[in-house]
Amino acid sequence: MKRVYETPTTNDGKRILVERLWPRGVSKESANIQAN
Repeated sequence: MKRVYETPTTNDGKRILVERLWPRGVSKESANIQAN
């Protein structure tokens, strides 16, 4: 488990946002979140 503020790496696997609100200062592109 990682925080959205941490840089994505190739070992992360699937990244899923579990917060109710989008984190400030983080773009959807930089977060590298996959949606189903």
